[in-house]
Amino acid sequence: MSENRKMYRFTAVWTIFCLCGIFSAAAQAGTLKDLVVVKSKVLVVMSYDDSFPWVTETKEGIDSVLSQTCEVRYFYMDTKRNPPGAAQKAKEAFSLYQEFQPDGVIASDDDAQSAFAVPYLKDKVKTPVMFCGVNADAGKYGYPAANVSGILERYHVSESVAFVRQIIPSIKTFGYIMTDGSTGTAALEQIQSEATGYPAKFTAYKMPRTLKETKAMTEELKSQCDTLFTPTMQGIVGDDGKSLSDKEVLPIVAEIFGKAVIGGSGYNIKYGMLCGVIKTGQEQGNMAAKMLLKAMGGTPVSQIPVIRNQNGKRIVNATVMKALGVKPNPAVLEGAELVRTEK
Repeated sequence: MSENRKMYRFTAVWTIFCLCGIFSAAAQAGTLKDLVVVKSKVLVVMSYDDSFPWVTETKEGIDSVLSQTCEVRYFYMDTKRNPPGAAQKAKEAFSLYQEFQPDGVIASDDDAQSAFAVPYLKDKVKTPVMFCGVNADAGKYGYPAANVSGILERYHVSESVAFVRQIIPSIKTFGYIMTDGSTGTAALEQIQSEATGYPAKFTAYKMPRTLKETKAMTEELKSQCDTLFTPTMQGIVGDDGKSLSDKEVLPIVAEIFGKAVIGGSGYNIKYGMLCGVIKTGQEQGNMAAKMLLKAMGGTPVSQIPVIRNQNGKRIVNATVMKALGVKPNPAVLEGAELVRTEK
């Protein structure tokens, strides 16, 4: 037999041997499907509806980390537009959890904690849970827990007040207004706890539920402070009983107040506010997803500490700056993002 034929037979036998080994291993494991790497399953429970800009930002952050390696399902509790429905939505989210059987869970914003994560998952299941967008103190929910950690959301209030004072040095006092609710209350608690360290005096606050209350309270605040801080007015109830958006409410607040309004969320500075040092949902979602990956990879949740957002971004509304007749030193605006009022 020629050397070429011997080599051919050896190669053929060796190939068959290898294939038999592969199929044998697959048979022992059950099926060939077991040879395929299965994506981890992640359930994300959002407090608000899928059209709310903050939710969109947070989802972008989560997807930037998990979309390629995990099967991600989203559930929206819609608590800004329908606060009384939180308990029923949480029940539905838990039914999805039982059906989907995820390897990890992300619960976003405060209502998803109080209505869903705490009563259904905290210390009750082994599934790791990471929270994000939480404005309240973590201890309010008993966090961290054996299976829960995450990232707190804190507004850059001090930085925003300092920024507006760089633009308008005459500002000495500031007030706060936000839709009455869990997020608004938690943000107020943050402001009150930090107030002594702010570069302007905190003098007044209001938390309306309706458009009528918003108008009246803004008129009161006008005489009580030089500038007004508001992260969002989403969820204010209009005269027809329907929930209103920032785009519908903030221009009214800005017009009535008549002075500089500052914000903490990037998506709404364009609705009549002057400026803000804003936090982002992308940072919240990104960090929560990275923490969850560590937990699903085997790191005990107890070794994943609760953190808070760090990155702030300066935004200035050029339209409002011109309307107020403000002409700051160009150095103040260096590096800031400029936007214009959107009608």
